[in-house]
Amino acid sequence: MFFEDCALRKSHVISTSLRPASNVKDSLGTPRGLHEIAEKIGADAPPGIVFRNRVSTGQHFHEFDEATRAGNLITTRILWLRGLEPGVNAGGNVDTYARYVYVHGTNHEERLGTPFSAGCIEMNNLEIIALFDQVRTGDQVWIED
Repeated sequence: MFFEDCALRKSHVISTSLRPASNVKDSLGTPRGLHEIAEKIGADAPPGIVFRNRVSTGQHFHEFDEATRAGNLITTRILWLRGLEPGVNAGGNVDTYARYVYVHGTNHEERLGTPFSAGCIEMNNLEIIALFDQVRTGDQVWIED
């Protein structure tokens, strides 16, 4: 799986949902279609810092217990996505933003390239910092199979 940054002409190895792609609420599938970056969260946070409810915990993922680290943690930066296609990924039961779908760093970089997330797009922590610094709120993101 790759995420292509057209402006920078770079590709990134990513992880998407362990479940089939889906735009439906509670499906845990990565949504498809045209999106925009609605919010950028975590500027200047150190690589590996864990976020809960979009707020930094102030702790690196290595500081959490083994059971917590076994799960997917949201790390380093968050690009919160908003769907731009009414009835497809915006509004009602298919709203990407209301589903809290992000592009973010991960505590499982060794799993990048294979499906593993709960719907988000996970990236290498240093690469999400570089991407975060290059994109703006409102920039568009196209997600496809």
